[in-house]
Amino acid sequence: MAEILILYYSRYGSVAAMAERIARGVEEGGMEARLRTVPTVSTVCEAVEDTIPISGHPYVSLDDLRECAGLALGSPTRFGNMASPLKYFIDGTSSLWLSGALVGKPAAVFTSTSSFHGGQEATLLSMMIPLFHHGMVLVGLPYTEPALMNTTDGGTPYGASHIAGIDNKLPLSETEAILCRALGRRLAEMAGLLMATKTLD
Repeated sequence: MAEILILYYSRYGSVAAMAERIARGVEEGGMEARLRTVPTVSTVCEAVEDTIPISGHPYVSLDDLRECAGLALGSPTRFGNMASPLKYFIDGTSSLWLSGALVGKPAAVFTSTSSFHGGQEATLLSMMIPLFHHGMVLVGLPYTEPALMNTTDGGTPYGASHIAGIDNKLPLSETEAILCRALGRRLAEMAGLLMATKTLD
């Protein structure tokens, strides 16, 4: 069965929790979810990590991207941008760009912030930029999702989001979890439609 790659970096666990809900939505949409993360980076020396994390999901490889039918990319906000560990990995995907490995595949983005106005939409938009360069088809959350219109915490038309609170300990609200699942479901359904179109060609 075709797989949707859910690739994320999570510092305190909120983005990882979102990734799990998105994976559930992917499966509801009829596809398998492959969850992957990235190691931390260092500003003062080369960061050395084991090839397999002590806990959590495995680290991503270029093959994970090459093999996926679609991609959900998630990061906490860092001054309105994606976190450096995720950016570091994305910056190393030139070989996939040169080969066009991701062209025509659907992609979606998700994020978490400590505060309501912590740069969620700017972060989501910043994550879209390299995906456009890879030729991916961006998928958001339409307002036909009732939870998007009624949310009092996270959720944007650009992608799923979460308010983690100043101590980064707030769990996903019911609305945030619903929107994460909706995003995963929509991504899987779009991947299926695009794959069917290629089969007809």
